[in-house]
Amino acid sequence: MQAAEFKRRRRQLMGMMGAGSIAILPTGSEAVRNRDVHFPFRPDSDFYYLTGFAEPEAVLVLIPGRRQGEYILFCREKDPTKEVWDGYRAGMEGAVADFGADDAFPITDLDDILPGLMEERERVFFAMGSDPAFDKRVSDWVGQVRSRARAGVHGPIEFLALDHYLHDMRLYKSRGEIAAMRRAARISAQAHTELMMRCEPGMHEYQLASLFSHHCQMKGAGQLAYPSIVGGGNNGCVLHYVENSAPLEDGDLVLIDAGCERECFASDITRTFPVNGRFSKAQRALYDLVLQAQLAAIDKVRPGNHWNDPHEAAVRALTKGLLKLGLLRGTLSKALKEKSYTRFYMHRTGHWLGMDVHDVGDYKIDGHWRVLEPGMVLTVEPGLYIPRGSKGVAKKWQGIGIRIEDDVLVTRDAPDVLSRDAPKSPEAIEALMAR
Repeated sequence: MQAAEFKRRRRQLMGMMGAGSIAILPTGSEAVRNRDVHFPFRPDSDFYYLTGFAEPEAVLVLIPGRRQGEYILFCREKDPTKEVWDGYRAGMEGAVADFGADDAFPITDLDDILPGLMEERERVFFAMGSDPAFDKRVSDWVGQVRSRARAGVHGPIEFLALDHYLHDMRLYKSRGEIAAMRRAARISAQAHTELMMRCEPGMHEYQLASLFSHHCQMKGAGQLAYPSIVGGGNNGCVLHYVENSAPLEDGDLVLIDAGCERECFASDITRTFPVNGRFSKAQRALYDLVLQAQLAAIDKVRPGNHWNDPHEAAVRALTKGLLKLGLLRGTLSKALKEKSYTRFYMHRTGHWLGMDVHDVGDYKIDGHWRVLEPGMVLTVEPGLYIPRGSKGVAKKWQGIGIRIEDDVLVTRDAPDVLSRDAPKSPEAIEALMAR
């Protein structure tokens, strides 16, 4: 992402904040995996969205109209000894030269400097509740400023939710952001395609997960957007299955929900296909139904429609099909009213997608479903899940879990499926696997 993109975002946010305000935003912290080993660090999405700065132990401060500089970064100092062990640090010099900060200070000086920056600021924009320890520090800083009221120092009198403004910004993707998401989706789609060609009975779920990660890394995506879900057979009926430990059986389906990220922007794709390369008659009937529901839902991803329109289209198609197959009984209107379909389809049809795989942004405004607008990106992912042992269900349907998920951009016209390169028609899948 170009430096101009981060600058544009900061300018937009400060324009909404207005004069007399200050925004404070820390990044995430390193998390201990075990003993003295840490998980790979990923910056807080909101923080990175405004800075492009990927190091831990950093705090962003924005002060619209400040003569000495509006954009301030607190970060770790350069330390040649520690950098030998743990890697490069930008330091204060790099924060200014490489990341566009107007000024930078050591993170160890935060408690000494921040209260002074709050002076004569009426409003504090801050996301309260994410980190109780940091919340207390912010409260202490405000208290220090207010304690100097008798000396004529004016402190903040109002707290505003920074995430309310920032998350609405993140909901609308710029050209550069869409390009990053398109690249991530293309790489992930190619990886899903490779898994279809490489899959065979006797492999383990974790082997497919490994192949997916390997493909993405070799194509330039160093990180996955979330832990991959690879569920063979009955495991595909577990929505967030991440054990990925079982062998893949001949005659089963395998459900793979996996995506990489590029420049901290995520992709999120699910494909379901037969381990041996051929759908059984029952598998094909359910797969065709889920695909029909997904296509109906994608067609509703148009400007002017509201957030729930794709879900309603998917639910209607699935319910109608389940009645036709005999998995539900009664009339369509009754089944929809009583939501009897939730026995086999219990989740929503999608979510916002962006820097987080379940991205930020309100789904309702003033109690009404949000209207879709160009620049929004969402997933469309209907499914059917019929685990083994389901009472009153013929055995041929049991142990089948199917989900088909794509990343869809709202445009001024027809929906743009960013992940279109991953095959999903049963004919295309079987032809690919026959190679």
